[in-house]
Amino acid sequence: MPGSVRIAVPGLRRFTGPRPPRPEVCELCGVPVAEQGHRHLVETEKRALVCACTPCALLFDRTGAGAGRYRTVPDRYLTDPAHRLDDSAWERLRIPVGVAFFFRNAALDRLVALYPSPAGATESELDPQTWQSVLGTGRLAGMLEPDVEALLLRRTRDRTDCHLVPIDICYELVGRMRLLWQGFDGGAEARAALTAFFAEVERRAAALPAPRTDGQERPL
Repeated sequence: MPGSVRIAVPGLRRFTGPRPPRPEVCELCGVPVAEQGHRHLVETEKRALVCACTPCALLFDRTGAGAGRYRTVPDRYLTDPAHRLDDSAWERLRIPVGVAFFFRNAALDRLVALYPSPAGATESELDPQTWQSVLGTGRLAGMLEPDVEALLLRRTRDRTDCHLVPIDICYELVGRMRLLWQGFDGGAEARAALTAFFAEVERRAAALPAPRTDGQERPL
């Protein structure tokens, strides 16, 4: 697709290729962490994921902590049943596959759009007007935390779903697709993994309450 470029996302390195034989450790203090379920930080300048133990993750869960070098990835999953994207909206995003995620990079002060491919992550730059008109008016976009959360979109035959998710699971998805992809369309194993992945996202996502007619939100 014109205007797109494949990139090597540093955050993907722990989700692709053979896993090193040594146990996982916190990359800040060195203490062992569980292989599955431990927290991640985003090293904002490098856009890289860093494994963290719970105490270290708590140190960086506030905006501006550590001079902004690290930010803790939250664990919230949200969906907005009131905001659906139609086919014309998806076409305006100019994403050539059925899955993409969007996050706001605080250092660049712009939206970054990525989608999975057999070679890894492919980045497509969106102009601000497109972002605002297609995604920016939704409630999820207004809640998005820069660098550490993403809007994860999946287009199927009858609809396009949008979830607000932790950024690390988006990198995990790209890594899975890179490892499993076969042939032109990805193959049965990659499609099955994609279906299972989004089933888990939907299971975990809390739905935003319906907007009130007086313009105020009901609490979650």
